[in-house]
Amino acid sequence: MDKPNPLKIIWAQKQISIGLQPTFWPVSKLTETETPTDRRVLVLLDDFSLKSSHSIFFNSLKSRGFDLEFKLADDPTLSLRRYGQYLYDALILFSPSTERFGGSLDLTAVLDFVDSGHDLIIAVDASASDLIKNIATECGVDFDEDSSAMVIDHKSYAISGTEGDHTLIASDDFIQSDVILGKTKIKAPVIFKGIAHSVNAANNLVLKVLSASPSAYSANPTSELSSPPLLTGSAISLVSVVQARNNARIMITGSLDLFSNRLLRTAVQKAGSPDKYEKSGNEQFVTEISKWVFHERGHLKAVNLKHHKVGETDEPAIYRIKDDLKFSVEIYEWSGESWEPYVADDVQVQFYMMSPYVLKTLSTDGKGLYHASFKVPDVYGVFQFKVDYLRLGYTSLSLSKQIPVRPFRHNEYERFITTAFPYYGASFTTMAGFFIFSILYLYNK
Repeated sequence: MDKPNPLKIIWAQKQISIGLQPTFWPVSKLTETETPTDRRVLVLLDDFSLKSSHSIFFNSLKSRGFDLEFKLADDPTLSLRRYGQYLYDALILFSPSTERFGGSLDLTAVLDFVDSGHDLIIAVDASASDLIKNIATECGVDFDEDSSAMVIDHKSYAISGTEGDHTLIASDDFIQSDVILGKTKIKAPVIFKGIAHSVNAANNLVLKVLSASPSAYSANPTSELSSPPLLTGSAISLVSVVQARNNARIMITGSLDLFSNRLLRTAVQKAGSPDKYEKSGNEQFVTEISKWVFHERGHLKAVNLKHHKVGETDEPAIYRIKDDLKFSVEIYEWSGESWEPYVADDVQVQFYMMSPYVLKTLSTDGKGLYHASFKVPDVYGVFQFKVDYLRLGYTSLSLSKQIPVRPFRHNEYERFITTAFPYYGASFTTMAGFFIFSILYLYNK
């Protein structure tokens, strides 16, 4: 039986379900010598001229150690896998007008690529084909159905030599996340020229990284509006990212020009603002977000999950109710070059059987070690140590380790139980009463 594709989305509820539920790892999938950063990247183009018109972005990837392979989207030799193994770690689709991929590549192959944990960048423009839009839809965003519509903003546009139609947007409404956009603040606005897309607010897997201003709307700039536009204001997302449940990362934008040399190096001044910048924020923006998409930042791993009784060092095969135990795990973050200790105050462990009997926030020594001590609950059965860690921009950690808990044996109970003293007293009182009654009955005339 074929494995069902978990990327299929129930659009009645507008909920994305990319990837299976995370596997519980007793230790990380990665070793100290392995790197989570994508290295082999396939770039699909509509035209090889994009290699020169977008060379600054491509060269920045090469300078960071990426091996880029450029191919036309209709190349008949296209294939993402061979003999059951994927040939690439990531895929960049700079081919918005492609109606059909070449070779063995199609919509299902791209979705399977993401479902297997690989990363994807999709950039389109006004010529976006149904194929590319369908890939984006399966990943959790909806592009405007009007093929002639573009994002227009009569207040937050980039000032240019000519008045224009205000489709050259200057946006500085960034997501507030250092792990996604880096710790260095992007000061200059990002220039955007392209089409709009929307995300569902109830879908917590899709994040708007760059949003349009409240005055923006999506419409055909060459014709008058006959009806109110469907996408307006903050409902318009210019750049969105997805982190799937299998930790695959996706970036989607309606502007292929966002990555172009022309917009990366052009001066920018936002309408209504006195500040003029010699260079737009595009280069810093696309560099930082590509670092996140390709796992150069925000990737966590957990190793050395341990537990033992207080006063001991060996891990037992079974615990007894009311035992005092210690739990520890080491968590590291990939810095792009090496694994560094991850420091946070919101990592928790659950001692779980059907529901958590113990929920404890882990303390950290600042060097990657997280630990906690607690007492085994007065319930016996098969428990799990569970660490489910979800934080914006970081890969999710889902670990578990199973351990049985037994009750006291017959010879392990206390000799005299405090709560049973009334029963002890009743027994001795009954014996004393019987003795007195016997004496009185036998010797009383």
